[in-house]
Amino acid sequence: MIRASVRVLTLCAAIGALAVAVPASAATPVCKASDGYAADFGGRRTFRWKPQWLEAAKTDPALAPARQALIARADKALAGPVYSVTDKSRTPPSGDKHDYISMGPYWWPDPSKPNGEPYIRKDGEFNPERATNAFDAVRMDAFGGAVEALSLAYYLTGETKYAAKAAQLLRVWFLDPATRMNPSMAYAQGVPGRTLGRAEGVLDTYRLLPVIESIGVLAPAKVLTAAEQKGLETWFGDYVQWLRTAPTAKEERAAENNHGIWYDDQLAQYALFARQPDLAKATIAGAAKGRIDPQIEADGKMPKELARTRGLHYSYFALEPLIGLAELGPCVGVDLWGYKGPKGQSIRAALTYLSQFVGAEAAFPYQELKPQDASDEALPLYDLAAWAYDDPGLAATAELIAKKQPAARSRLTVAAYRK
Repeated sequence: MIRASVRVLTLCAAIGALAVAVPASAATPVCKASDGYAADFGGRRTFRWKPQWLEAAKTDPALAPARQALIARADKALAGPVYSVTDKSRTPPSGDKHDYISMGPYWWPDPSKPNGEPYIRKDGEFNPERATNAFDAVRMDAFGGAVEALSLAYYLTGETKYAAKAAQLLRVWFLDPATRMNPSMAYAQGVPGRTLGRAEGVLDTYRLLPVIESIGVLAPAKVLTAAEQKGLETWFGDYVQWLRTAPTAKEERAAENNHGIWYDDQLAQYALFARQPDLAKATIAGAAKGRIDPQIEADGKMPKELARTRGLHYSYFALEPLIGLAELGPCVGVDLWGYKGPKGQSIRAALTYLSQFVGAEAAFPYQELKPQDASDEALPLYDLAAWAYDDPGLAATAELIAKKQPAARSRLTVAAYRK
């Protein structure tokens, strides 16, 4: 886990044995700290989107359905609106509409109370009130999805109209003084009658992770000026500072379930984008003993997630940011893919345990409210792991999921496993 800034480098030194450089051949693109893949990717400063994989996505005939679906999404975004946190109908407690607000997803009015407050929790059951125009969660999701679709459409087609619209969306959300979001989540996932904001609200900004990669892909289009690029880096640098100092952010960092891992994943990637590689390295390296050791058992089970009403879903949801950190590892010379804890805890063990329930979700021995779709989100996780471990078994699991998702967008940025 991340400590105060004075201790960041100490943490790196203490677990220096984990900082294993990832070898690369002369022909293999290399992610170089805060510069990402820019040197090997025509100036595109990506960190997880690998040049060779995106290049393959242009021509692989198996990805034709995914390309078509992606272009359709981009065309919809091209004709669609811009997004701003100032568009919401509700004013945050601060009185400033530039502040993001959202409501905890599993909180509902108490039918025994005249005004329903304080709300009560129903784990795993989404309250549709969260998705109304009073809050920003759905808006942020739409914004992130649109930027991602537009940037990939630009890369796949070379048509700058997609890049220009993506740049417009970025200016409105992050840069324009009239519409920009303040880099803070103080009022995220509040609960009526209980609290204005919660630590769990830090999770909401995982929707901005693809935006980082998208900004990198846009570079050759020159739709963002140098000052705008710097402004975006500054915004994320300010958000990194908030993540490291705000009380709710510190509480989220201390979370011992998926929330803590998502905190680390966000902090690491946003720090890389904001050109703070030492912080990113400390965060990624610290996830070995700080997240893998206590949260994954030797047999691959994740007890904190299995205790939820959607145990299968949350197991994958916890692995998603952990794999995100493993993907960022080569940028700073850390190998999380190969890490094994003192009892054999590892990313591979967790995925192997869960793989037995892909296509057999009903056999999952823990509670899962929605078994029919619990494994659908795991396709990129198995694709990435099959590549990282050169594992045909994990690849077969990915293909089993892919049969239900012939147009999966994730396969445009994650090359399907090839033995």
